Amino acid sequence: MANGRKGRGREEPNFDVPEGRIGGRGDLDLRLSGDDRAGGGVGRRATSSNGQGEAPRRPSARAKTTARKPRRRSFLGGLFYGTLVLGLWGVIAIAGLVAYHASQLPPIDQLAVPKRPPNIAILASDGSLLANRGETGGRVVSIAELPPYLPRAFVAIEDRRFYSHFGVDPVGIARAVAQNVTRRGVSQGGSTLTQQLAKNLFLTPERSASRKIQEAILALWLEHRYTKDEILELYLNRVYFGAGAYGIEAAAQRYFGKPAKAVTLAEAAMLGGLVQAPSRLAPNRNLPAAQARAAQVLAAMEELGFAKPAEVKLALATPARPASSRGGGSANYVADLVMDVLDDFLPKFDTDIVVTTTVDTRLQGAAEKALVDELNQKGSRYNVAQGAVVSMRPDGAIRALIGGRDYSQSQFNRATTAKRQPGSSFKPFVYLAAVERGLTPDTVRDDAPISIKGWNPENYSRDYRGPVPLREALALSLNTVAVRLGQEVGPKAVVQAAQRLGISSPLQGNGSLALGTSEVTPLEMVGAYAAFANGGMGVNPYVIANVKSTTGKALYQRKDTNLGRVMNAETVSMMNAMMHETFVSGTAKKAEVPGWDLAGKTGTSQDFRDAWFIGYSSTLVTGVWLGNDDGESTKKVSGGNLPGEIWKTYMTVALKGQTPTMLPGANHWRNRAPAEVPATTGTAPGGLIGALLGEPQSAAPPPRVAANQRARGPSQDDRNFLEKLFGVGE
Repeated sequence: MANGRKGRGREEPNFDVPEGRIGGRGDLDLRLSGDDRAGGGVGRRATSSNGQGEAPRRPSARAKTTARKPRRRSFLGGLFYGTLVLGLWGVIAIAGLVAYHASQLPPIDQLAVPKRPPNIAILASDGSLLANRGETGGRVVSIAELPPYLPRAFVAIEDRRFYSHFGVDPVGIARAVAQNVTRRGVSQGGSTLTQQLAKNLFLTPERSASRKIQEAILALWLEHRYTKDEILELYLNRVYFGAGAYGIEAAAQRYFGKPAKAVTLAEAAMLGGLVQAPSRLAPNRNLPAAQARAAQVLAAMEELGFAKPAEVKLALATPARPASSRGGGSANYVADLVMDVLDDFLPKFDTDIVVTTTVDTRLQGAAEKALVDELNQKGSRYNVAQGAVVSMRPDGAIRALIGGRDYSQSQFNRATTAKRQPGSSFKPFVYLAAVERGLTPDTVRDDAPISIKGWNPENYSRDYRGPVPLREALALSLNTVAVRLGQEVGPKAVVQAAQRLGISSPLQGNGSLALGTSEVTPLEMVGAYAAFANGGMGVNPYVIANVKSTTGKALYQRKDTNLGRVMNAETVSMMNAMMHETFVSGTAKKAEVPGWDLAGKTGTSQDFRDAWFIGYSSTLVTGVWLGNDDGESTKKVSGGNLPGEIWKTYMTVALKGQTPTMLPGANHWRNRAPAEVPATTGTAPGGLIGALLGEPQSAAPPPRVAANQRARGPSQDDRNFLEKLFGVGE
């Protein structure tokens, strides 16, 4: 038999098959032919796996065993495989979460950085900053305006990889997790500056995984949309620093009383450390903690090369301290007034604006110091806790305004809002109405008891002088004469005179109006007195000179306007002559400023609840009020003592350096030696006033008083009595 056989046109090799293995499974991978699979059985030839028709070998026993038991994976292989599967599912889950939370946000193509609420920078007349108003507390600043170490302080302590990450910092997150685990508590966050900005711009402060995912999504959007410096600039202008200060400019002004561009390295480090916990680290509340945090910032800055070792050493040796509030920050009363009236001139604006006021910082400081010092020294002894000062030019421009003793303790503006009884400081309006009816400073009226429907007004000194000229009656603040004049001209005429000069509060047209029982504000009173100082022109007190945008565009400019003439020149001359007498021989003589021509009036309300002093030169009108917010009586504080002392202290500073000038029309009536005028005797004034009061009339003309007798004014004995009883008299 031949060794080879033919199959499918070719000769196939003959395999030697060991005996006993025929029909077994060999080492080759044998496959059944198509006929075998289909069920053809005996006589079919087996083909090898190479398809060449070779005769198959019988498989060995080892191969048979191996085929029966599938190969097992190693432990490491299984672990790798499981981790890979879990990782893939984790990626899918995270992608799903991101997609879900992204769907809760506005479409990316509609996202925009929300506008920052506009800031109102309120400046003094010299351009210095008085205060900021608005929701942020400070204007927007660019990085280019700031010293380089200021933004670097925030990068060093908050996000040292800021310039290398893509909005989310995996390294920072891992580091934060590691530190939190080792410290057994949440001690460090992994948010980048970009994430913090995203939270401030778009999200609520809630702490949740959902918010963190949205924060990361928005951080990626910010990084795609803006440069690193633009992101840092946005961050510095939006982050909260505590005490109502949003943004670096507001914080610098709030804590150090200076613009952000002027802060030192030590102050920059303190601001950089503050954002971690503004309430806990505010330097005006917890200075040791703020300084300790600033030291950490300085160390980080030195480590990163943001500050030189010598500079850091100096900053550590002289740590930052918050600026003093300068007596409670009275400029805030001015700022509050600006905000109250701003809508009248600029109803709508959506960008930062700059408001320049008429206030003089030197005079503002002098007025605040005079008021606070007087109350600190004598407030307890006289049982008086509060006060207000208003000072303006005769054209109505406010130069100083103090609304209370300490703005940090009480924001109620007593200068503009508190309505109190003006007492005798209201009498000039009564005398004005009388002068306009034909009376003069030399007209005589009787200082004697008077009764009006059961009301019996008395003088401050509780005595009576008999016939007195009006100039003396006003200088000594004689109540009976003022009431007689009020009845003579009629309460309606007094109301009209006061309103014409600028009193806008409701006035009760009754007999007691002559003694100042209708309530008014200090600002109203000083504004009305300005007409006496400027020659008879009515004024609207004002504090805003102009308003501009931050680019310098004019939005409002005040024009020189007034209420027109409210008194003729002759009337002004007579009023100034009478009110000047209060500084010469009357209740205001202790307030005289040497070298200056002054006029004014004191005032004290019932039971010493309110004390006023309003006086003026030709260049400045100033009013002072003292009292208690609850209306409690003081211990005999009258217009001529404490208010007069405050007025003189302030006016001495305010008028320093100016050339003294005379009051309008002062010489015409002041130095005049008029002819003899009639005087009444006893308690019967005679004439129209007597008839109105139902008093008996003289049958014959009264005797006349010589001019030299009237020119003397009150006797020295009278003056000594008033000073001994009341300080200076009222």
